[in-house]
Amino acid sequence: MSSSDLAVILPRVIIVSRRSLRKNKFVDFVGEYHLDLIVGYGAVPVIVPRVAGVHTLLQSFEPIHGVLLCEGEDIDPSLYEAEETSLSNEELEEIRRLHVSDTAIDKEKDTIELSLARICLERNIPYLGICRGSQVLNVACGGTLYQDIGKELARCCPDEKKVVHMDYENYDGHRHAVKIVEETPLHQWFKDSLKDDMEIQVNSYHHQGVKRLAQRFTPMAFSPDGLIEGFYDPDAYCPEEGKFIMGLQFHPERMRKANSESEFDYPGCTAAYKEFVKGVIAYQKKLNCATKVPKSLKLDKELEQKRNVIVRSFSLAKNLYTGGHNIRHLRESLRESDLKPGAEFLESNIALSLQQENRLMQMGATVRNASSYMERLKLNAKREKLARVVMGKMTIEQLSELNMFYNMMGQICSDMLEMKQLQNVSGIDKCKRACGWNLLGVL
Repeated sequence: MSSSDLAVILPRVIIVSRRSLRKNKFVDFVGEYHLDLIVGYGAVPVIVPRVAGVHTLLQSFEPIHGVLLCEGEDIDPSLYEAEETSLSNEELEEIRRLHVSDTAIDKEKDTIELSLARICLERNIPYLGICRGSQVLNVACGGTLYQDIGKELARCCPDEKKVVHMDYENYDGHRHAVKIVEETPLHQWFKDSLKDDMEIQVNSYHHQGVKRLAQRFTPMAFSPDGLIEGFYDPDAYCPEEGKFIMGLQFHPERMRKANSESEFDYPGCTAAYKEFVKGVIAYQKKLNCATKVPKSLKLDKELEQKRNVIVRSFSLAKNLYTGGHNIRHLRESLRESDLKPGAEFLESNIALSLQQENRLMQMGATVRNASSYMERLKLNAKREKLARVVMGKMTIEQLSELNMFYNMMGQICSDMLEMKQLQNVSGIDKCKRACGWNLLGVL
């Protein structure tokens, strides 16, 4: 079985590594508990390395069926705080001393993970954020964070409600209470372990947390000091339909009994991963159905000849676009009549499905008016030259943002195009469909 066959069969979950210094060298890693659960429930983890420039290569990791973001350093405050921080310089320096391993900002990781979060939000790809991953999700949707819970939240909290969210002396053993909100996924997962107070004990490895929750999300759990410990998007939650957008501040994968690698604190601890992978598998099936290409129809000899003429016209058009330094020779040898069959075909078939449009574009079928094509080609060349000059002066960050913007606009354009094409299809009579689509299906 080829690797392409496996890519269709196995759902892929993207996970970004965390960088650590070991023997004076940087090492990328992902916690094994995450990987075990993802694989155990039937998906394949695909690790994106935290290396410079990888945020510009995220398309290389397609297809993306799900994204799991987990541990990491503090998110750059400039990404979520427009106003000046209320913390003094002395307080910020004290925070850096207390949390040395977390306060070293990693802008590259921020860029990679925020890009992935926005891709998930734009395309409704299942997303599970654990700890930092939940904070990334909130920031991606316009929410904000406490730069330090102990300095910001605790100062206005009564002593009896204060919570220790980071205990370096009892790192894995430390627990604190959280109150589960009814009629939420967390309530469903832990209902057999809940008592009248609706509380469970969770682990805690963070000094930051959600300050203002983004508008689209609904809280699922609170700690006694009021900090949001879990949230989700109720409009994007139905694992059976491939919908899952959620953030958890605690680590359910690490809530295991002392001296045990397999026994969890509660039966519901693994539910987040189980339901997430269920959503990933459903999303993959939905994506495969949407991109499945029907088998070609057999044509008689006359139709086959017509098809070959049209295909040649499309191929010549494609060669003009990709000719590079040979473009001048192509222009001199090409006749307008060579492009005309493709132009006439497109003019007579204005209602194309999205799938057919994509296939025609791949063959160079972008010519609808052969007589004006050469002039448009010259104009496009001038525009391309000007664009290269302008973008050559832009920074990597600016180019990345520009690329992300045009990807988003391209997706919106595709959606609108498909909607209008479907509207056009409904107005074509049965006779034209019977004659025209036979030819389209072979291309």
